[in-house]
Amino acid sequence: MNIKINGETRDLGELDPETPLLWVLRDELNLVGAKYGCGISQCGACTILVDNVAVKSCSYPVASVGEASVTTIEGLADANGELSALQKAWVDLDVAQCGYCQSGQVMAAEALLRSNPNPSDDEIDRAMASNICRCGTYIRIRNAVKTAAGQLATEE
Repeated sequence: MNIKINGETRDLGELDPETPLLWVLRDELNLVGAKYGCGISQCGACTILVDNVAVKSCSYPVASVGEASVTTIEGLADANGELSALQKAWVDLDVAQCGYCQSGQVMAAEALLRSNPNPSDDEIDRAMASNICRCGTYIRIRNAVKTAAGQLATEE
C-alpha cells in the first residue's frame, strides 16, 4: 500500500487497510504532529488534511485515503523549514498554552483558509468548533486565523 503524504509517496508495505490513519502516521511514518486525544473523532487533536479537507485521523482508515493527498502539520512549512503564514501567526500571537491540541487546531484552520481565504469570525468559529482546546485559547486561535488570512491576502 502506498500513500501520498506531504508531497511524497511513501510505501506502507503490508498493512491492515482498516488501520486508523493516525497510527500509520505516528507508528509507521514517524510523523508525530497529529496527536491521539479521544479516539472517537470528537476532540480534533488528530486533525490532518486529506485533499485539503480536515479529517480526524484517529478514526479514518488508511485505505480511505486511496489516491488522495495527505497533509500533516509537518508538511506545512516549506522545504527550507520556513513556517507557513498560519504557523507564523500561531507563534506571533502566542496561541498555544499546553500545546497538545495545537497541531489539530492549525490543520483545521489550514483547511478553512484553503477553502475560504477571508473567513468571518462566525465562519472561523464554525470551522474550528469540532476542535477542542482545553486551555481555552479560542480567541487567540480566531485572531491567528484572521492574521494569517490577512498575510496571505497581501502575498497574492
